[in-house]
Amino acid sequence: MDDNWGKVYDTKQMIRAEIAREILEQNEIAAVIVNKQDSVYPILGQFEVHVPMTEFVRAQTILSNEDSLTES
Repeated sequence: MDDNWGKVYDTKQMIRAEIAREILEQNEIAAVIVNKQDSVYPILGQFEVHVPMTEFVRAQTILSNEDSLTES
């Protein structure tokens, strides 16, 4: 991943990463999901949501205020 992008969210569940990406895109922030799961042992690794560094703080604020991303 390019140095101009930063990880704002990570999770073991793909659906939560998709929700985070969608929330950011609804707020007009470009976001991509990076799959860091092991292909042989899918229990290892995570899904990461990355955004441009110019939107990093705003994206963190939006996601930290989002109740649907709270993992139990």
